[in-house]
Amino acid sequence: MAKKNEEDKVEVATGLYWYVVRSVASQEKKAKAYLETEITRQGYQDSIPEILIPLEKVYEVRNGKKKVRERNFFPGYMLIYCDLSLNAEVLHFIKNTPGIMGFLEEKKGDGDSLIPVPLRQSEVNRILGRVDDTNEGDIQVEADYNVGDSVKVMDGAFSGFSGTIQEVFDDKKKLNVIVKIFGRNTPVELNYMQVEKE
Repeated sequence: MAKKNEEDKVEVATGLYWYVVRSVASQEKKAKAYLETEITRQGYQDSIPEILIPLEKVYEVRNGKKKVRERNFFPGYMLIYCDLSLNAEVLHFIKNTPGIMGFLEEKKGDGDSLIPVPLRQSEVNRILGRVDDTNEGDIQVEADYNVGDSVKVMDGAFSGFSGTIQEVFDDKKKLNVIVKIFGRNTPVELNYMQVEKE
């Protein structure tokens, strides 16, 4: 991206770049579907080859049942891989799509118009790397466990036992649970998927 003068004015980046677009919260999928339909209809495939909603898979424990669901790890945002220099209408098209509120970062261009600023490659690698990781089966566990909670062991050698959480290791998704075995309190390390709240 080239600076035009000392006033920090910029030109539209030439070539394909990733841009962050703000969308109405929880409307990302709708906006993406609309964009994809219109891109095909208006022939913008060369200018906008890819749209991505960064998702991650999480395990959720509710009412004793474990479920997998997808969660947007950047709620209210989408990534669009596009070349805004190919066709001046593309920028206007993206900004005026229902559910899209505009680009995340913009700087002054010619005539004080705002020009979107693309993501740096390091940012793109970090975001896309996280998406690839979750696609390879790195599913996160989302549960609300706290010290002092009573839990029932559902899996493993201590299945059927009840205990009390002594420590929570969120980073490892593990719990240190005190289980009464043969009348004695015994600390047992269990992962989130092995227990459920009582």
